[in-house]
Amino acid sequence: MREKIDVLTQNLARTIVGKHEAIRLVVVALLGGGHALLEDVPGVGKTLLAKSLARSVDGRFQRLQCTPDLLPTDITGTNIWNPKSGEFSFMPGPIFANVLLADEINRATPRTQSALLEVMEERQVTVDGVSRTVPQPFFVIATQNPIEYQGTFPLPEAQMDRFMLSLSLGYPSESDELQMLQNLDNGIQLADLQPCITLDEVAQLRQLCSKIKVETSLQQYILELVRTTRQDEEITLGVSPRGTVALQKATQALAFILGRDYAIPDDVKFLAPHVLCHRLIPRGGRNAKTVVDRILRSVAIP
Repeated sequence: MREKIDVLTQNLARTIVGKHEAIRLVVVALLGGGHALLEDVPGVGKTLLAKSLARSVDGRFQRLQCTPDLLPTDITGTNIWNPKSGEFSFMPGPIFANVLLADEINRATPRTQSALLEVMEERQVTVDGVSRTVPQPFFVIATQNPIEYQGTFPLPEAQMDRFMLSLSLGYPSESDELQMLQNLDNGIQLADLQPCITLDEVAQLRQLCSKIKVETSLQQYILELVRTTRQDEEITLGVSPRGTVALQKATQALAFILGRDYAIPDDVKFLAPHVLCHRLIPRGGRNAKTVVDRILRSVAIP
């Protein structure tokens, strides 16, 4: 099963040029059983990465273009009256997918954003008192533009906390951007991408990742990092217990991806900014990553 991860990352790299770290982080979120938030400017490949992942795992892909007039039922689905049968029938929304891209999620109103809270945590949707499970595995990739604020609604802390990690693709290097231009003529396009792993194999990989050994000393290190965020003078809101669990699960997934059956402190140090920063509310406009980097330097490594 370990070889399946290499095939998956190589398949994604065929369309996402030069973004090996971003691909690895998205795979970590997928195998860790979480969700990923991509915070970046338009045009750097966020949608392409989501579509490539859905095609690679042979899963059902749905794209949700978030706008201020989007309603919660546009996401979850709704009951529609059927005059022939004389009863209501459920019309499922785009949330019933394996990979859901919530594009520009911060353009949806808080009421609409709340429609994702239940499904991202409990993998089910409740409409008119009836709960329905979504297809498994279920994975959400949400995007937002961190620069543009006009006509947007900041994600509430409860929503941010449901993302296992956040990342940024960033602009490509000069050589990578040149490769993108050359790929226009002879490169692999999204339509050419073939499935390389099944949904059942993704479920198996998730189970294997959950069995990766995390020593008690490393768990204490994770706890110390998280608890420090709750006591730091530069932080208004620290990391929740959900964030603690997310950091351990992400650490296990990264260790498995790197070919180990045990986690090490370097795994935690690499993932901590991606798992913790979006969960923090720094004081006085301070940068969350700067604060997390300082905490990483201050906490003793086991």
